[in-house]
Parts: sequence; structure tokens; C-alpha cells
Amino acid sequence: MKLRSRVVEAEILDPGAGFRPARTVVEIRWDPLTGHSSRILPARGLMPPGEADLEALAEESRATCPFCPDRIESRTPKLTPAVAPEGRIRVGRAVLFPNLLPYGAHSSVSVYAPDLHLLRLGDMTPDLVADNLAAQVAWVRAVQATDPDARWASVSANHFVPSGSSLFHPHLQGLVDREPTTVQRVLSEVPAGRFAEYLDTERDLGARYVGRIGRVEWLAGFAPVGPAEIRAFVPGAASPAELDERDVRDLGRGIATVLNLYADLGYESFNLAACGVPDRPLDVRIVARSSLRPFYRSDVTSLERLHFEGAVDVSPEDLALRAGERFPTP
Repeated sequence: MKLRSRVVEAEILDPGAGFRPARTVVEIRWDPLTGHSSRILPARGLMPPGEADLEALAEESRATCPFCPDRIESRTPKLTPAVAPEGRIRVGRAVLFPNLLPYGAHSSVSVYAPDLHLLRLGDMTPDLVADNLAAQVAWVRAVQATDPDARWASVSANHFVPSGSSLFHPHLQGLVDREPTTVQRVLSEVPAGRFAEYLDTERDLGARYVGRIGRVEWLAGFAPVGPAEIRAFVPGAASPAELDERDVRDLGRGIATVLNLYADLGYESFNLAACGVPDRPLDVRIVARSSLRPFYRSDVTSLERLHFEGAVDVSPEDLALRAGERFPTP
């Protein structure tokens, strides 16, 4: 497989250099699976570290948070008996319940722990992530047992306000429906063998391949959809429902490793999507989001939102070097 890219140059008369000519290089890359394009910009500090007092924000929102210990039992809905006779699914410290604002036929929310109203990325542990993911896996299986035609399943995360989260308390979200999301539909149209070709190519090139934990393979996205994108594939598992206990633990370890890296890079917010697509490997994507600071710049512009084109100044190759130090040697 050939990874497609093109370098373009922009020329300006630079006011900071007496209006002498100056050139800037931009690399346009195309995702080898979906075909979407992305622009890799020179490093310009578009994602500065956060300056917000997260402790203060946590305290401000804690008093009315429905996910905290003294309100979670009375303020969150319960699952139907057909899905979970107890009304909620619990794994370790994680608690899962239906989404009060569903995004589809079956929609869930799971908190890492009711007492973790503030959970910094540097404090993410493999067990916290794996237990929360395990609750989502159990829910997907239970839902699909009651609605076999709902074959499109995904697990996502919006961590803190810049990611689009409406609640401060960190959590995961699950979605199971008879209709795919746009990305699930696009991935379903990719020839099944192309996923293996992509992994083989990145493994051979090595510049963006990060490592493998169990059967989960990790790499920095060639054409990232957002800043500091790390991507994982789980060959042999086409849905969250097909993850076995070891897969869940391996994914939890890898996701926690990525989020700890984000913390060291100065990021404090992220999005995650684990998209299940029939007869394709589970596709997991994680991207960093803007940090909270006065008059902060959103990392989503008209390019991302309306052109569906990523524009980032975080080099995937540099990111892979930083991430590869934390993952097992392939």
C-alpha cells in the first residue's frame, strides 16, 4: 500500500523580516482507509497547555452533579429489566446507566467512578479505563441480545468541556443502533483486506507505528482528524461486543497510556471513538482537544467542521516517537 501525500508551499512577504519573501510548507495527506484529507502544518503552538484551575471548576460543578455518589442513584435513569435486571451495570468502580438524552435507539453513559468528579488525564489508570470499558461491553451485548438488528455499536468519550461534554464528571458513552454513524458507514465501504494492508504498511515503515498490546495494534494516524491522534485496531473483533476480557484489559492499558502521554504534553481534554463495523476490525481513535484557558482557541474550525478536513500542527511522526517510548516494543 502506498500512503498518499503531497507537499505544497505557500509564499508571503514577511512583515517580521522586512517584508522579504518567506515560504511555509504544508503537507496534505489522505487517510488510506476513508480517503479523507488532512493538513499537517508547521509547529505553531496551536494547542498550548491549559491554564484553567480544574480543581475550582470541579468544586463549582460538584454540588449539582448527577453522577456524584450522593445523587447517582436518584438522579440517573435505570436500564430496562430485559437489559439489566438490577437497573445498572457495575464493573469495579464503574457504573453504567441509560443516557437521559439518547442519541439513538440504545444510548448509555458510564462513569469511571461516582467519587471521581475530577479525573485528570495523568491520573487515568489501566484498571479505571478497562472497568469502564467492560461495563460498556456488557451493555452492548445485553442490548444486542434484546435487539439483534441493532448491529452498529460504538463507545465514545467527551472528556471535559472543550471536547463537547455537557457534564464535568468524566464518563464514557455507548451507542447501539440499527443505523450506522457516518464514519461507521464509510468504514463499512472499505474493503476488509485494506485494514490489514494499512497495518502491515505502517508496521514496515515504522515512523508512526507505536506498538502492540495483545492483539490491539497502536499507531499515530497518518492523516489525523484532530490534534495528536492515536489510532488502534483490534483484528478479530468487529464490535465492542466481540472484545474478550483480555482485549478489554489490553485496550484499557493502551488508552490509559495515551492519556497519560497527553497529560505530559500539556493536554487535559480528549475525544475517543471505538467504532464497531461488521466484518471489519474495531477502529479506535483518540484525539486531544484544546485546553481550558481564558479566551482559548477551539481546535475545531471551519476546516474540521464543514470541510471534514483535519488541520493540525502536531507531527504524527514526532507523536509516535513520544508514544512508542511508553508502549511495549513490537
